[in-house]
Amino acid sequence: VQLQASGGGLVQPGGSLRLSCAASGSIISIEGMGWYRQAPGKQRELVATITVGGSTNYADSVKGRFTISRGNAKNTVYLQLNSLKPEDTAVYYCHADRPVYYNDDYEPVASREEWGPGTLVTVSS
Repeated sequence: VQLQASGGGLVQPGGSLRLSCAASGSIISIEGMGWYRQAPGKQRELVATITVGGSTNYADSVKGRFTISRGNAKNTVYLQLNSLKPEDTAVYYCHADRPVYYNDDYEPVASREEWGPGTLVTVSS
């Protein structure tokens, strides 16, 4: 399973961005997907998650400003970032929770989690 995120960039305070993440590979299922972020000098932290059933969870710092959603393909996840603040500046990482997929021998493999390489969001005037 490979995760590829896109949509990061430079935006002014109060602006918006939309991050996208697509999981590729011979995927059978993914229990949940989410976004985490890591600011310079800080630990990686949860931003938002969404389960296969559509239940969402948000960090208190982004509630009411960010919205997570899954695409129709179910292996894609989006994060709409509104009312951005300078403290939202970070590398945002896409995360897949408990993906199940076929390996090269067409055997089902259950992984604990997978991470994407990250996309940088910079909020600055």
